[in-house]
Formats: sequence, structure tokens, C-alpha cells
Amino acid sequence: MTTIAFSDALARVKPSATMAVTQKAREMKAQGIDVIGLGAGEPDFDTPDHIKQAAIEAIRAGKTKYTNVDGIPELKEACAAKFRRDNNLTYRPEQINVSPGGKPVIYNAFAATLNPGDEVVIPTPYWVSYPEMAALCGAEPVFAEATVEDGFKLRPETLDAAITQKTRWVILNSPSNPTGAAYTGSDLEGLAEVLRRHPHVLILTDDMYEHLVYDDFRFATIAEVAPDLYDRTLTMNGVSKAYSMTGWRIGYAGGPAPLIKAMAKVMSQTTSNPCSVSQWASVAALNGDHSFLEERNAAFRRRRDLVMEAVTAAQGLTAPLPEGAFYVFADCAGLIGRTSKAGKRLDSDIDVCDALIEEARVAVVPGTAFGAAPGFRISYATSDEALKTAGERIVEFCGSCR
Repeated sequence: MTTIAFSDALARVKPSATMAVTQKAREMKAQGIDVIGLGAGEPDFDTPDHIKQAAIEAIRAGKTKYTNVDGIPELKEACAAKFRRDNNLTYRPEQINVSPGGKPVIYNAFAATLNPGDEVVIPTPYWVSYPEMAALCGAEPVFAEATVEDGFKLRPETLDAAITQKTRWVILNSPSNPTGAAYTGSDLEGLAEVLRRHPHVLILTDDMYEHLVYDDFRFATIAEVAPDLYDRTLTMNGVSKAYSMTGWRIGYAGGPAPLIKAMAKVMSQTTSNPCSVSQWASVAALNGDHSFLEERNAAFRRRRDLVMEAVTAAQGLTAPLPEGAFYVFADCAGLIGRTSKAGKRLDSDIDVCDALIEEARVAVVPGTAFGAAPGFRISYATSDEALKTAGERIVEFCGSCR
């Protein structure tokens, strides 16, 4: 057989641990094994009917052709209206990018700006794709630890220590995947003070979970808190999480016009435009009724509390209370060095997660994948019943380790 030589860039990239765990859970279920998958970051709620109806109407109206590379004017205006309404940010159409998902927004920005030797500062724990996309573009990920003692939020002095003359981007994600930690306006002002001292650094703020916050937490984004950083901030968002539109593949961002133009240039030779029908559905999502969010957030808050009850009761686990998103990040240091009931030695969080799925039939993602070991991410974007059963299994598993 012909030997295929793969690129150096591909060798720098690791496969998604989240997708691997989700796939393993699916395979076990297909074999008739009663496994509860808590790995995927996908709401279990359906896309609201008015959004689906907008897509149907777009299809019937023949709106199924190529569109502008980085978004139809109607969707760009809807994105701009959302930024004005929710974030007190003003963007012109030429400052708006629409891509086929949140990942492409980030990748397009990196591809347009990064060169070999550049650095991207990424707080840990991080979403699994940030460092891989930076590496794919030839840059070096630089990790800045946000500790459990600080509620998994980056301290200004830690950020300052991570920035060098090679730093091209700093990534902020609030509420966070994988921890659910969210930055207050005061938190962001502290980070803004550091960024003011480094005018060569661009800022990417991933606000994908903006609408999923709990306990009267007020969401804030850095360009809103620090308007003087507006001209070097890319404010990224999407319809996947809040509107349960993960499969529709629409992400969007507001930022400096030259950067947005460069991102469109990348898209013109890679993906071209996002799905036309998904764009019209997203217009309805951003401009339409948002009352469903309150009920869904109440369900997510209840589910969060179910998971926190289990983590608190489980021997060897600890976790701070998340302010948003739909994840709990459990520190499992108390299990390391122990042995599971079936005799598996738990020398790492990977061992813990392997034992959980094999023995307790609960699938979670190891903290190693997020740059924060030992721990694991629990997604509570599933039913109360599944979470109660999974919690009981986790508590029993931890209690049986010796």
C-alpha cells in the first residue's frame, strides 16, 4: 500500500478527548451496556420551534444558494443588534464575521494572524480545541494556570507572567468550558489592567455560554468592561448552546474590521459561506423570543445542584460551584493512588475515568484533556433522572475505592 506522509502541523494536534469519550459511550450503548454519557457538551433540549420554522420557510423560499462568504446581511445585522442589546457593544456589518460554527471563528482568526514562533496564552483548565488550533497554525500554546483555589479564574499576575513579546493572542472563556467558572466585571477589569500594558496582544473572548448563567450572576465581556481594548478584541459567540443549535453550525464574532476582512479571506479559500438555511434560522434565533431561556436555565441550575450534591458526597472528590455553562469540574486528587473495587490502580485521572466507565458505567472526560490533572469534567446537559443515577454510581464507585 502507498505510504502517506502527513504534515508536521497534523503531528502537533491531538484528537478531541471529548469526542473520544462520547464515541466510547455510544459504542457501549450499542452493545446493550447501560452507560450514562456525561462527556458531550451538547444541550439535550430541542431547537425552539420558531427557529425550526424559520429554516423551513427559508427552504421553501429557495434560500438555499451560496451567500456572502462570511454571512448574509440580515444575520450580520442580527448579530450587531444582539451585541448592542446584550453587551453594549456597537459593530458595523464589516466588523461582523459569521462562520460555520464557533471553532471556525477561532481558527479563521488564528489562521489570519499567527506565524511560527508566535504564542497564544491560554488559561487552564481550557477547552480542548484552543491549544490544538493554535498549534495547527504553527503557534505555541502558553498555559496560564487558573487554580481551583481561585475558582478556576485567572489572576492578573498569572496572566502578566505568561505574556511575552511573542504573545499574539490571549484567550478568555466565560462562562468556562470545562469548569463553569465565570468572570465578573471586576474580575475582567483586573485582567484589562494587565492587557493595557501589552498593546501588541490581541484578545479573543469566547462568550459561547453567555446566556447560561445562574444564581443572579451578571454576565460581562471584556470589550464592554474595558472599552479602550475594543479595537484589539474579538468577541466570539454562537447559537449552539443557548438555542440548542449545535448541529446547525453557526458561530459569529464582532471585532476590528481589518481582522474580520482577513478572516473572510481565509474562509473564501476554505469553507466558503456557512449553511444558508442555518443562517436564516439564526436570524430568527437572535431576533426572536428568548423567554424559553428562563425555563431551560432553571433546569440547568437544578441539574448542576444534583451533580454538586453527588460530588460533595463522593469520597476523594471536590469541586467549586459553577456560575454558568453546564459543566462541573471535579478534582479527583483524593482518588489518586487508590485501587478500584475491580482492582484497577488509579494512578492518574485517565485511570479514574477509565474505571468509571468500565465499572460504574459513567462516561466523563479526564482533566488531562483540559490541561488540569487530576480531575474530570462532568456535563450535566442531560436529564435529571440520568444525573441522579450517574451521581449514585459515582458516589458508590468512590466509596468502594481503597
